Amino acid sequence: MALKLRVLPSIQLSTALPTLSFSLSQSRSLGFRALRLHPNTIATPSSPTRLMIRAARTESKAATLGSRAPQFQLPEPLTGKVWSLEDFEAYPALLVMFICNHCPFVKHLKKDIVKLTNFYMERGLAVVAISSNSVATHPQDGPKFMAEEAKLFSYPFPYLYDESQDVARDFGAVCTPEFLLYKKDGRRPFELVYHGQFDDSRPSNNVPVTGRDLSLAIDRVLSGQPVPSEQKPSVGCSIKWHP
Repeated sequence: MALKLRVLPSIQLSTALPTLSFSLSQSRSLGFRALRLHPNTIATPSSPTRLMIRAARTESKAATLGSRAPQFQLPEPLTGKVWSLEDFEAYPALLVMFICNHCPFVKHLKKDIVKLTNFYMERGLAVVAISSNSVATHPQDGPKFMAEEAKLFSYPFPYLYDESQDVARDFGAVCTPEFLLYKKDGRRPFELVYHGQFDDSRPSNNVPVTGRDLSLAIDRVLSGQPVPSEQKPSVGCSIKWHP
């Protein structure tokens, strides 16, 4: 007799997380070990049994607004060019995004990130994306695949590879996607004014993607208005640190 696992509401996880479904035979072929049943888990007759595996999510950490943008020098796999913070000195604002290829939270926003950045880059915003994931654990996030991704989605911004992960640490980044918006007044260094979410949409919460939170912050910076300090953290996959 086949079994179906049903978890009682007292131990259900957040429904905002993306869900992957595998049959028992598929899970064994993928290398997952058998799971012990929680005391509140009930086995009921059905066919076939499915295992529900949820991706862990991470929130961006609070950052000090007004802090300076860290220096960096990173290669762009698509072109081979090495970019640094100085390359953006002529712009009034800089958006730094930590993204990657595989994360479902990034995939959920990817096309809209391209639309938003295209729109604001035409209005004077500088944009750079950085991937800091370890290729030892996630080879699909390596430079070769980053170049393919940038070409496939026509990224209008440079997509840089942080192999050492030092740049992620310098910026205090912990998840993908993560958004840091800096403003620049004259010869003063870039100063952080926004470190928050793209919008309220998540891969499985059925909220439309609008880019509202980030758009409002960019609009204020480009128009010379202050950005409210109350900001919702970005939510996504954890950066995959070197083992």
